[in-house]
Amino acid sequence: MDILIVLVILIFSAIVHEVSHGLMAEKFGDDTAREAGRITLNPIPHIDPYGSILLPALLLFVHSPIIFGAAKPVPVNFNNLRPRKLGMAAVSLAGPLSNFLLAIICALVLRFGLSNSVASPILLQVIFINLILGTFNLIPIPPLDGSKVVAAFLPDQLMYTILSWERFGFILVIIFLMLGWLQAILVPVLSLFSRLSGINFGL
Repeated sequence: MDILIVLVILIFSAIVHEVSHGLMAEKFGDDTAREAGRITLNPIPHIDPYGSILLPALLLFVHSPIIFGAAKPVPVNFNNLRPRKLGMAAVSLAGPLSNFLLAIICALVLRFGLSNSVASPILLQVIFINLILGTFNLIPIPPLDGSKVVAAFLPDQLMYTILSWERFGFILVIIFLMLGWLQAILVPVLSLFSRLSGINFGL
């Protein structure tokens, strides 16, 4: 598939992910993302030169079997959330769940034959990318969303310890990727979705 189409799908999916964080934070009492102008599907406020463009472009260039990227994280003040820990877990889960929802919607469109030969490959790519984004972000490694979900259910001291590891997050994620663990997690998820939806990813 054309690289430009893949990048557009990836950027749009990452934006939906971040907007979902902001909307959920707003429901729990924090309007920081709204005040920062980040509750919008306009890509300009969300684009991160490295995570949104350079990283996925590099992965495409080296023919990586897994393509992912990120938008700029929406600002959330967890201290404004009420209740704080439940809000933290809900806000953190909102992003990955939005990706899974996009994948399910597109899968239903394909399953019921509501697309044509032009749209079907694009929808398949939307499903694939969103399953990757949702699964990847649920991994409990700071600063990924999964780490905040886990931290929200821990005593305060442990929670703050995990959150403090975010400054080492990039290194931790790179180590995780280099060890090949992401693919080990993704393949079962993609296989399960394939069995449930009847969509073949060619795994």
